[in-house]
Amino acid sequence: MTENDEARSGEATPPLALPATTVPEPSTAPGLRWGVISPGHIAGQFVDTAHRATASRVVSVVSRSQERAEEFAAAHGIESAFSSVADMLAAGGIDAVYIASPHAQHHELTRPVLEAGLPVLVEKAFTLNTGQARDLLDLAGERGLFAMEAMWARFLPQYDVLRQVLEAGLLGEIVEVAADHGQSFPMDPSHRMYAPELGGGALLDLGVYPVSFAQMVLGPLDDLAVRGDLTETGVDATFGLLATGPDGGRARLASTLRSRTPTEAVVSGTLGTARLSGAFFAPGTLTVSLLDGRSATFSHPGPVGDGMAYEIAEAARRITAGDLESPLMSWEDTLSVMGTMDEIRARLGVVYPGEETA
Repeated sequence: MTENDEARSGEATPPLALPATTVPEPSTAPGLRWGVISPGHIAGQFVDTAHRATASRVVSVVSRSQERAEEFAAAHGIESAFSSVADMLAAGGIDAVYIASPHAQHHELTRPVLEAGLPVLVEKAFTLNTGQARDLLDLAGERGLFAMEAMWARFLPQYDVLRQVLEAGLLGEIVEVAADHGQSFPMDPSHRMYAPELGGGALLDLGVYPVSFAQMVLGPLDDLAVRGDLTETGVDATFGLLATGPDGGRARLASTLRSRTPTEAVVSGTLGTARLSGAFFAPGTLTVSLLDGRSATFSHPGPVGDGMAYEIAEAARRITAGDLESPLMSWEDTLSVMGTMDEIRARLGVVYPGEETA
């Protein structure tokens, strides 16, 4: 219909209106007493965000170094510091535990927490491989305990709006999901990103974001075509992935530790596109543009520095309700993403220490 046609008919196309977010304000979630394992940058963000934007409080921290644990506790207003997980668990006084270590240590550190009867929030990637992930989730199921991968992006308001857009069919049939995540890490064999013993490489640290995003939109990925190259230490430096979802939508994903890339995500359908601004996994904007010329943008409603508050709040609500998992990052989701990453690594020839005989 032309403008003249619209004027004659008197029926202008209504502006595009995106759904309102249904994500509750994080500060309204029940407050839990958290223990944190492995103080570092991400743990510091977790603690500061929890204290600033939620009702939860971190009351215990564990490091292999008692001195480091005490320094972290003093810097972040934490009551107790320990040099072993066993000591923290024996001391009690916590409702849940957040594991913030490099992913190579997630299985080893998470298992005793579940065995002690405490729910867990485990940084992504959840574990090194599917076997480790399944072992932890089986244990959580046996003990009736909540466990969740801390893929913080899935709990953000713009992801909630995107899911509603997809469920409403606003984009039509999904044709492609494209996402990238690259950061620049100079070659350093001692750095965790280059260390096989710490689960180094682009995939598990950076690539997990685009893989998880594509899995959220398309479902389990299959028919993988993988290209990439390795660092001199034997971990993946760069990978590109083409894959297919169960309904035929394609995923076009990439990650590298050699260059900072746009870190955007775009969902393209037969009726329009949805674009998450870089970094697509952090609080930002979602812009939906339809083929009829209409577009609308949703912007993160709160402080952009409080992005982790939404996963903390989701975990607190689920744990308080007695749930074992969150539908926003279910156990099936975690296993699906982990399985895709296992296959990518197998295609690239990346094997971590201990996997040879697993």
